Amino acid sequence: MTDTKILQRGVQVLAQYLGDIEMERFIALIQREPFDYTHWRQQWVTEREEESIEAISRQAMALRAQHHP
Repeated sequence: MTDTKILQRGVQVLAQYLGDIEMERFIALIQREPFDYTHWRQQWVTEREEESIEAISRQAMALRAQHHP
């Protein structure tokens, strides 16, 4: 996938789940704040190591239901 296609898909996903205004705010925050995705992801995984796959699945389904009633 090309960089352009990745950017297009990323913007589409952000707009779909956040809306246009919050998407713009998110992009501005990312540009303004130093953000280490790898560190964030490792921390996120570490915090969830104790959770079962069923609990994570329930959380994901609940989040999806909020965005797609």
